[in-house]
Amino acid sequence: MEIKQNILDAVNEWLTPTFDNATQVAVKELMTTSPKYLEESFYKNLEFGTGGMRGVMGVGNNRINKYTLGKSTQGLSNYLHTAFPNQPLKAVIAYDCRHDSDTLAKIVADVFSANGIEVYLFSELRPTPELSFAVKHLGCQCGIVLTASHNPPEYNGYKVYWQDGGQIVPPEDKGIIDVIEKLTYDQIQFTANEDLIHYVDTAIDSAFIASSIANASFNTSQTAKDDLNIVFTSLHGTSITIIPETLAQAGYNNVHIVEEQREPNGDFPTVKSPNPEEPEALTMALSLADKTNADIVVGTDPDCDRLGVAVRDNNGKMTLLNGNQTMVLMTAFLLEQWKKSGKINDKQFIGSTIVSTPMMMELATNYGVECKVGLTGFKWIAKMIKDFPELEFIGGGEESFGYMVGDAVRDKDAVAATLLVCEMAAQAKANGSTVYQELIKLYVDNGFYKEHLVSITKKGMEGLQEITQMMINLRENPLKEINGERVIMVEDYQSSIAKNLLDDTESAMTIPKSNVLIYYTEDGSKICARPSGTEPKIKFYISVNTTLEAVEDFEEVEAILDQKIANIITAMQLN
Repeated sequence: MEIKQNILDAVNEWLTPTFDNATQVAVKELMTTSPKYLEESFYKNLEFGTGGMRGVMGVGNNRINKYTLGKSTQGLSNYLHTAFPNQPLKAVIAYDCRHDSDTLAKIVADVFSANGIEVYLFSELRPTPELSFAVKHLGCQCGIVLTASHNPPEYNGYKVYWQDGGQIVPPEDKGIIDVIEKLTYDQIQFTANEDLIHYVDTAIDSAFIASSIANASFNTSQTAKDDLNIVFTSLHGTSITIIPETLAQAGYNNVHIVEEQREPNGDFPTVKSPNPEEPEALTMALSLADKTNADIVVGTDPDCDRLGVAVRDNNGKMTLLNGNQTMVLMTAFLLEQWKKSGKINDKQFIGSTIVSTPMMMELATNYGVECKVGLTGFKWIAKMIKDFPELEFIGGGEESFGYMVGDAVRDKDAVAATLLVCEMAAQAKANGSTVYQELIKLYVDNGFYKEHLVSITKKGMEGLQEITQMMINLRENPLKEINGERVIMVEDYQSSIAKNLLDDTESAMTIPKSNVLIYYTEDGSKICARPSGTEPKIKFYISVNTTLEAVEDFEEVEAILDQKIANIITAMQLN
């Protein structure tokens, strides 16, 4: 195949002495054996997005490697010196179970230290939320975690956190990106100042566990804790280092761990995908739950920021909850605990995202708190905490199985969330109820909201073009009707314009720009189209709702909502 000139130019740069011999040999091998892979590796620069980078590992400027991470770290170092002049600079680094994460983390530490920045480096893998906690706990200006979350084994990533413990947001994100883009690879300082690199572990672990227990415990009796039968799986990831000990210190001793998935392993050998959103990922945990007659199953993704939960339904069968269901359950539980303690006084808020269930707004109204809604990603919820210091943050989440309890961790946190769902389940069981029954009661009180996600994967350069064209088509030819229901509102977050199709008026939206489109129909349904920022996918989020008059009507009404979702999928040709 003929290789384009811009790709050849990039390849030739990587054959210069700026790059080590092993890298040059690997590039030459691609040139002779895998020209298609060579093209994918060099056709563009791996984007440092508004939170960091994620991509396939390998040589090339469109891959995760020592040079792409080194360049980002050099740019970040330069930005830190400008943003915090005449201050001693500190950074903390963690990493997950991915291949080469430990090596890449040390390279990042080397570059920081070469730029005079003191570094705290975890000597072994640790959960992402612990990194967020450590940034504030150690008084650092920034933090880095090497992780690709639930992506396939060939991926790795680089997430940047700021001094508040949240991922970078405006204006820091654009400022950092601008500095990185002006750098060349020969400007990276790789020679470490080892005196500035300190290894941290147990002291941070102890403080993090204590904080998690303080934030997610709510006077559950020891009898109730002992009576709750828990199955837990770390899906070969980092949570095994923290969650079992957190549960034990919180008083939960009846915990069965899926031993086949206990060992951290970047190949994730027992699952197709280490993603708790995928039912297949929790197959082994559900099997163990049936053997042990467990009340609840919890599984976390590799970097331990998201969790999947299964509970027994009204027929005693283990049923996986979706991210919206776990979010409203945890939020309602937190709100009820705050209400019981007399702590709600019009100065609290919960957080959610534009693609998550509208039921969060209903909960907020019923408990007299505000619900702030932002773009997808917990960095926006963390920014809400920073932007509104006069308000107390109770909790918040998003549909993709992430949740944040309080503000000690400024990112989605499966450690505190796991403890919280156990508290919720233990108290429900002690009161003669179940988590599933509590969910149905919420539907009666707040309206029955049902959501479904359709993800369409389009890999590689061609896939990116297809996804781009799909969004162009949706904008240039907006849907007027979905499943026989008239579209009454279209929100375009790229243009920041909301168009009312009933009176043909337009209004400006204040949420930051993003490549997202949301359609609202006359019957209250909501359909959102959004390209993923971390995977080669375009996602369609579907939300439908109706009233649920009585608990006894649940199954009948759920079937109606499920059929409506299926009809929308067919009407939009998403199946």
